[in-house]
Parts: sequence; structure tokens; C-alpha cells
Amino acid sequence: MTVHRILDWAPKAIVFDCDGTLVDTERHWVEARELVLRDHRVTPDAAFAESAKGLHYTECGVLMARIAERPDLTEEMTRQLLERFRSLVAQDPAATPGARELVTAAARSVPLAVASNCPLDVVEFCLESIGLRRRFQHVVVPAEGIAPKPHPDVYAIAAQRLGADPADTLAVEDSYCGLQAAHRAGLRTLGVGRQPGQDAVDLADLWVDTLDDARVTAWAARWTDEPVPVGRPPSGSRPVPPPSGPSPEEIRTVTGHSAASSLPGRPGSTS
Repeated sequence: MTVHRILDWAPKAIVFDCDGTLVDTERHWVEARELVLRDHRVTPDAAFAESAKGLHYTECGVLMARIAERPDLTEEMTRQLLERFRSLVAQDPAATPGARELVTAAARSVPLAVASNCPLDVVEFCLESIGLRRRFQHVVVPAEGIAPKPHPDVYAIAAQRLGADPADTLAVEDSYCGLQAAHRAGLRTLGVGRQPGQDAVDLADLWVDTLDDARVTAWAARWTDEPVPVGRPPSGSRPVPPPSGPSPEEIRTVTGHSAASSLPGRPGSTS
């Protein structure tokens, strides 16, 4: 789809990613991964950071254990990753530029959901931290029978729960992994982030640096009930206590899913 076509189109539902898209948490995941690896005397490189972005946290645990050459520590490193991440977010929750304004305006016109690779309690915590949880009718995360991104499950299920056809639904994403999931589920895509890889830019219908980009605010104003303010959201996000994490049994259950398993193709395609 060309840029002018998505800007001439109005979604009937929107599904947002959480980390890095609505909440400025990608920096916390990066720091948490680095801290855990350094605890195990491993220094991650740029290639690791790129391959880990957007992955389900359990798959990050698998990846970190592989880099550390300690596959026996996969469960432990996964638990440590979540603990580090929760601590960092609790200290510094923040919405991404334009997220509050776009979500608030869109929620008055179309149903909204969140599709994330994070545990449900982490997503709920992050959305509460920036005051946006009540704007979303559904939050969909990986679970039994729901594979994580880059599989299409979370986006396909989110659109279904919103009562919208995937072709009429917009996905808002900041990672190539997430864009793959949305694309395979049949959603149109808006990519956001300041340093995207070329693969991500090529897959998105439109890519912007931030959600307060003038093209996005002008576009949203045409199909929402009121203009979308331009500019960064106010500072001073409300901190809330970090949620309790999943049990070791829950981590073992999810880590049983293999990141190397075959990926289903986009509906209507042979890929």
C-alpha cells in the first residue's frame, strides 16, 4: 500500500503494540537484557540488540542463554530479565510522544485494543502507569493457543475481539517482529520509531518517527470526533507499584514454545 492510500483511509478499529509504541519501555528492555547478560559475564553486541527487539520475553531468555553458552540457565535468565525490566519501568514510566493524544482521540471514534508479547500483568502495569488502560477494550498477549509475534495470533485475535475485519483494522507497531505479525494477520500497518531497520520501513504502510508526526495528527483528525493535539504528552507520569511476575511454572510453560517453529503465512497468501 502506498503512503497516500493509507492516509486516505479510515480504520474501523486500531490495535496498538505496547512496548516502544505506546510506552517508552524499549530502553528498559535493552538495559534489562544488558544487565542480565553482564551478570553472566557476557557483553551483548549490536547484532544481539537488533535480533532481540520485539521478541517475546521468553524467546529473549532463550537467546540470552544461547549467547552465554548456558542453555541450562534459560529459565533463570528469563526470570531475571522480567525482574530487571519491572524494576526499571517502576522507576521511570513514560508515554511515547503523541501516544496519549492519539489514543484519547481515537478511542472516541473506533474501538481499541493492545497486542503485546509481554505478560498480561506487565502490559496492564505499563498502561496504568501512563493513564491509558481504560481506553482499551481488550489486551491480547501470548497464552496457551496464542503464539507470540511474529506469529499473527495476537493481532488476528485482537481484531476479532473488536468485531472488525483485519483489512479494516490498523496496527501500530515499532518493531519488524511486530509488523510481521500484523502483516500476516492481514492488518494495515503504521510503523513508529526513530531508528527503524529498512526491513521494517518496507513492511509498514507508513513509517513515522513519533505518533505526534504532523501527517498522523492531520490524518487522525479526519476520522476522529475531534482534532488530535500536536506535541509531546505532559511529563510526570504516575508511578505505580510493579506487578508480581509469573510463577516459574508459567515461565516453563511459555518457554516451551520454540522461536524457530514455522510461521503461518498472511491470510490469502502462500508465504
